[in-house]
Amino acid sequence: MIYVMSDLHGEYEKYVKMLELIEFSDEDELFVLGDTADRGERPVDILLDMMERPNVCHLMGNHDLMALDILKVLSAEITEENYDTLSRKDFSEEMREWLAMGGEPTLKQFVSLTKEQRADVLDYISDFSLYEAIDVEDKTYIMTHAGLGDFRKDKKLSQYTAKQLLMYRTDPNQEYYDDKSIYIVSGHTPVYFYTCKNDIIRCGNNIMIDCGAAFDGRLGCLCLDTMEEFYV
Repeated sequence: MIYVMSDLHGEYEKYVKMLELIEFSDEDELFVLGDTADRGERPVDILLDMMERPNVCHLMGNHDLMALDILKVLSAEITEENYDTLSRKDFSEEMREWLAMGGEPTLKQFVSLTKEQRADVLDYISDFSLYEAIDVEDKTYIMTHAGLGDFRKDKKLSQYTAKQLLMYRTDPNQEYYDDKSIYIVSGHTPVYFYTCKNDIIRCGNNIMIDCGAAFDGRLGCLCLDTMEEFYV
């Protein structure tokens, strides 16, 4: 079975419970649509677990990218060449912004790792893709963290910028492709922004799966083979 979830934000216990609930096995595949980093207490523990699972495909989220950019700089050995980067005012501002947006748990867990583990985690995050498109039976699912910002029907997926795929907010009522077998699956924006429920939104060919796990909501997971929804 093929599963998709998003915006775990350090909620390790919910992640483990979800894998148990869906009875995730080596024969299954899981797509995580970004933002495992930040907010919750154990984001690095989730990443370390996923790194051991070849059947988990993690896409880039805006929080993952922020964490990567900051941690790469902090992990670098201080030299005359990189001193200016570490001391520049805009880096200090980026660091404060990241911490204000929930980066402290990620930083706390990251610094507790060995040097080798830190390098492995950074390499893992660096390999996150901005989008994935897969076919399941007669449907195509285009998966990104935040949807397709500045959408045009003639625009190739490779032409979207990181900002358009990681930062824009999906309009669940927007119609994308004329081909109704193509679905857009995204996270980033908690579903309670649009409804009073913390349930996965399926509106036309839009599927939105961030159920606010880090905001006293739920972790949602969708099976693309059966369209069954799971929550913890």
